[in-house]
Amino acid sequence: MTDRATVAVGAVIVQDDSLLLVERANPPGVGKWAAPGGVVEPGETLAAAVVREVLEETGLEVSVGDIAWAGDSIGPGAPPAWHFTILDFWATVVGGALRAGDDAARVEWVPIDELAARPMVETMYDLIRSLWPDSDLA
Repeated sequence: MTDRATVAVGAVIVQDDSLLLVERANPPGVGKWAAPGGVVEPGETLAAAVVREVLEETGLEVSVGDIAWAGDSIGPGAPPAWHFTILDFWATVVGGALRAGDDAARVEWVPIDELAARPMVETMYDLIRSLWPDSDLA
């Protein structure tokens, strides 16, 4: 249960027509796929949070670009079980080695035209519809 929204960030990383996704190992969304990301720590900038979260979850170092998508993930209940205000940023891989870490069970490059076959957290459907309106999820 929460009494206020928590700021979270994510990274939209596209390479060779594939989107980098992590399978969540912890709630909310255990077993579902999402962009790498997480909660912004006190005193941390949005860009620094993106860099840290991507490294922790995927082993990759990134350069952070513009905002790709913004939205909210609100859990059930009154007050809700959770409320994350999410800012997803475009990011580019600049180093590291791909591996699942932190709270990611798996990490994979998923072809954009195969995203509809993955069980994803609800906000990913909104992000994909926004960024790829011609996808199977549109």
